[in-house]
Amino acid sequence: MKYLYYVYQLFVGLPLVVLSTIATGIIVTIGCTVGDGHFWGYYPGRWWGRFILKALLLPVKVEGREHLEKEQSYVFVANHQGSFDIFLIYGYLKRNFKWMMKQQLRQMPVVGYASEKSHQIFVDKRGPKKIKATYDKARETLQGGTSLTVFPEGARTFTGHMGRFRKGAFALADELQLPVVPLTINGSFDVLPRQRGFGFISWHPLRLTIHQPIYPVGQGSENVEATLNQAYDSVMSSLEPAYQGFVENPDQ
Repeated sequence: MKYLYYVYQLFVGLPLVVLSTIATGIIVTIGCTVGDGHFWGYYPGRWWGRFILKALLLPVKVEGREHLEKEQSYVFVANHQGSFDIFLIYGYLKRNFKWMMKQQLRQMPVVGYASEKSHQIFVDKRGPKKIKATYDKARETLQGGTSLTVFPEGARTFTGHMGRFRKGAFALADELQLPVVPLTINGSFDVLPRQRGFGFISWHPLRLTIHQPIYPVGQGSENVEATLNQAYDSVMSSLEPAYQGFVENPDQ
């Protein structure tokens, strides 16, 4: 069955992924150029994420969507198990948001340019001015009523376990007094471990757990630290037992 799935990927899944990615990039670019960037910067990506997971026959389960209020902006923070985290969150969170993503992703063909046109937030660490500009844009996004999704580990895991959470997203939520929503991703590492690069994927169910929002209690460094620790514990609590526990990530 494994090899039959490999054949399916090669002749059906991969062509569908490539074509849908190119088409989505073009649609987002044109839509954001001539129309409403709030719509075109999110919905094509949502449809793209769902389509790719369905095309690759990967089952998805979502838990906890009832915890989210309709008109509320959130800072979503998720563990980073692998590349398929993007498709899972984009396709199944059902929340209009912007990504905070690595500056290097700007160089990806089609996807990088579409991300720029749709005003996703590239984390640029090339000096204090660039870092400030990154957080100014994130602040503007949240103040405008759109949510933000961040991988606070800053890098994909090598083991399936969680590394450390960085404070940036939590400091931003504290400054604007916005709730933080932890997200736990399971299965993405099993589908495509980081070490495998862009090889064949393995069939494995994916699960997205949306935890209860963490509302600010006060403001300042104590609230930032408390929110970070609570979010980390929430994400960890829903990980599969095989990936429970902290493991140092050398890429952080």
